[in-house]
Amino acid sequence: MRLFAALWPPAEAVAELARFTRQLTRLPGAGDLRWTTPESWHFTLSFYGEVPEKQADDLGTRLARVAHRAHGPLPMRLAAGGRFGDRALWAGVHQDTDRAALTRLAAATTAAGRRAGVLPADAHPSFRAHLTLARARNRGTPDLRPYVAQLEPFTGSSWSAQDLLLVRSEPPTSGVPGEQPRYQPVGRWPLGG
Repeated sequence: MRLFAALWPPAEAVAELARFTRQLTRLPGAGDLRWTTPESWHFTLSFYGEVPEKQADDLGTRLARVAHRAHGPLPMRLAAGGRFGDRALWAGVHQDTDRAALTRLAAATTAAGRRAGVLPADAHPSFRAHLTLARARNRGTPDLRPYVAQLEPFTGSSWSAQDLLLVRSEPPTSGVPGEQPRYQPVGRWPLGG
């Protein structure tokens, strides 16, 4: 199964961002982007790829320890955004979010993946706190800088990440253009648990 470790924002935070980003889908060239659905918005801490069942169990045990060792729920707030070149548009976290704690949590989930044997021994965390809003359909997509500029004034309400999740990603199977992967939590552990 295809797995990743993540933090999921609460419905209220997602709804705030969804209301704000509706304007982005009306910008010139927005139709050339594949927009992600709000219910799929999350912060990926570590991506593990295809993981056999036995290793998934060991990974879950290790992630439970990571969550238990965390210093309780993480106060967060969605804000502004950025881009990865012209490949992806994302929303970020507010400057009052404890980015160091997020980075430590991501590093711990990567270490859990290495110890469970689902990541290479030399795997290093490459975490950047972001929720992917849209991806380029192909080369020659619109310049994403105007989208980032539109996101700049957004600041959501404060919330706390309560749980560390191990999530299964099920790729689209229908062949319908624009269909999104489905995400199914297979493990959930309270932070500071």
